[in-house]
Amino acid sequence: MNKFTSLFAVATALLLGNQCIAQSRVVQSFNDDWKFYKANNSTFFTDFENGQKYFESQSQWTKLEVWEDVTLPHTYNRTDMQTDRNFFEGKAVYTKTFSVDAASKDKRTFIKFEGVGAIAKLYINDNFIGEHKGGYSMFTYEITNSVNYDKPNTITVIADNASRKDIIPINQFLFPVYGGIYRPVHLITTNKTSFVVTDRAAPGIQIRQQNVSAKNADIEVSAKLETKEKTAQAAELWVEIRDYDGKLVQTEKQPVKISPQGVTYVKQAVKMKSPRLWDGIRDPYLYSVTAKIMSGGKELDAVKQPLGVRKVEINGGQNVLLNGKPYPMYGVCRHQDREGFGSALSFAQHKEDMLMIKEMGATTIRLAHYQQSPEIYSLADTLGFLTWAEIPFVNRVSYYENDNAKQQMTELVKQNMNHPSIYIWGVHNEVYSKTADEQVPVLSRELNDIAKTLDPDRYTVAVTGYNVVDRQENLSTDVQGINHYFGWYGGKIEDLGPWAKKVQQDFPGYKIMLSEYGADGNMDIGQEELKMPDNVVSGKSFPENYQTETHIQQWAAIQQNPIIVASYVWNMFEFAVPAWNRGGVNARNLKGLVSFDRKRKKDSFYWYKANWNPEPMIYLANRRDNERTKAQSKVQVFSNLKDVKLEVNGKSYTAKQGVNDKHWVVEQVDLKQGQNTIVAVGKDGSKELRDEMVWNLK
Repeated sequence: MNKFTSLFAVATALLLGNQCIAQSRVVQSFNDDWKFYKANNSTFFTDFENGQKYFESQSQWTKLEVWEDVTLPHTYNRTDMQTDRNFFEGKAVYTKTFSVDAASKDKRTFIKFEGVGAIAKLYINDNFIGEHKGGYSMFTYEITNSVNYDKPNTITVIADNASRKDIIPINQFLFPVYGGIYRPVHLITTNKTSFVVTDRAAPGIQIRQQNVSAKNADIEVSAKLETKEKTAQAAELWVEIRDYDGKLVQTEKQPVKISPQGVTYVKQAVKMKSPRLWDGIRDPYLYSVTAKIMSGGKELDAVKQPLGVRKVEINGGQNVLLNGKPYPMYGVCRHQDREGFGSALSFAQHKEDMLMIKEMGATTIRLAHYQQSPEIYSLADTLGFLTWAEIPFVNRVSYYENDNAKQQMTELVKQNMNHPSIYIWGVHNEVYSKTADEQVPVLSRELNDIAKTLDPDRYTVAVTGYNVVDRQENLSTDVQGINHYFGWYGGKIEDLGPWAKKVQQDFPGYKIMLSEYGADGNMDIGQEELKMPDNVVSGKSFPENYQTETHIQQWAAIQQNPIIVASYVWNMFEFAVPAWNRGGVNARNLKGLVSFDRKRKKDSFYWYKANWNPEPMIYLANRRDNERTKAQSKVQVFSNLKDVKLEVNGKSYTAKQGVNDKHWVVEQVDLKQGQNTIVAVGKDGSKELRDEMVWNLK
């Protein structure tokens, strides 16, 4: 088993840990044999929502030819949201018949959804169980008292992705909210005495770590316990820490008395000596924490969570330290959707995304602009990406979203705070006010307080789309994020450097991150000369070479300005924007470094790979700008080798360094009419690396 196969095995085990570690808790996949119906305007659907008995209406529904057999995850906007603004937005019905083992009658049964876009109403056997508002967070309901144990059951989920003022995001403008049960579902069975399952779908234990060093670390495990037995239950709480290979490192035990009234809160301190630290991409070493409720030698319940022992410090104006050592913050943003699949992705597709990010050499990820799949956070843990997690309080405000924003902030932190990869919580992105007394600044402070109260040890961040540090919406969080597209939505590409120097002068010591930057680039549009598109909002031609030049110059500027302690390319992958028609592709944001289908990588991808990934490489840029009209032309090479040479039709040229030591340039090469073969050559010790492209001179 190679290193990465082993890492992913650990990630899978942690994701499904409760299923793997004990029979005291059983977690079953609940993704097969569903039926689906787009029911937005159906009279049957309306009758059902208005209270008509389910079994009466179901007999009519099942006769409809529009029912589809589906397997989860599933979205009903798989393609239409990726085509244009005329997509289906509204309600759909999912239903499934299932049985519950009679042996579970004296246990407890729960159903857990990892994500439903964007509102979910849940019914079991005609009983309304609950409604969840928000398309990106997990939610769990107990169904113990609503299921039958001696005959089949029917579950019905009504999903609705229509935009609403009271649910964030309040519109579909910047990215689509795909409808449906687009992440996996699980059926959970526990004993009557267990860790709490329904606390905002949190895992039942929360891990806090302090005083972390290579010598020792103070780990605190907070558990929430409950019992449905009629009397208080005398038990023990065991906390086991195991190493990467599953070997038991230490165990702590304490007696607990679990009350049948309310929830019993317990904390267990663990002093780890000489821990192997989780050190990001340098060494993403994971322990695991297994918390058990034991009684009379019997395990009543068990919960398993990842443990990465680490300490993150942000030094404003200087750097980020991981375990006391400077950590390179090479960052990208990631949207979750993919061409032809929408947001209904498999683990293999999530893994492919993360490995592509690793290939480029990134060390940190901003998961924009919403809570993403739990598989993504687990992959970030195992691969070592410092991760920025945020809620979709983004783009516009309605003044009705306060309660839902607080709910989603609470869910984000409670569900994910055990992941060592997460180092910062994001409270908002590009939402504005006229004064510091209005909704956005006030709500931002409240969201910050929720995050810091639930998780005092992590940083918080808010993001503005203006290149101003101290706007009235800013500075409510530990870190200020700046989204600015110098040379795209105003100004020139080269403006980033002077701006950063001015920020350093005016705000020394502030914790500032460039949370988005970049430009659109269409790989199918080449041009010989470098020219900014005439209209970046409604223009139909966004040649790739302008995007490439933006990243060449701006990464060099970021390197030279430590006031930017971290930066995040917008975006790693192209993604759908139904309301847009820009750059030559409808309904697409073309700022990604990789195509929407993940099959093609742009020049900018290789620029960052040369800068961030130490593996020796060489790459000729502008390969798709291959139709030439001038007999002399500039050639650019991206390489982390020490010496690069160029051959054009057999003629040798010595490349000189450009904006930094990964940028190699020959200002003028001679081209002949017809095809021109251009070869870049460099040496890694005794090994020669080559790249080749062909330009055509008319």
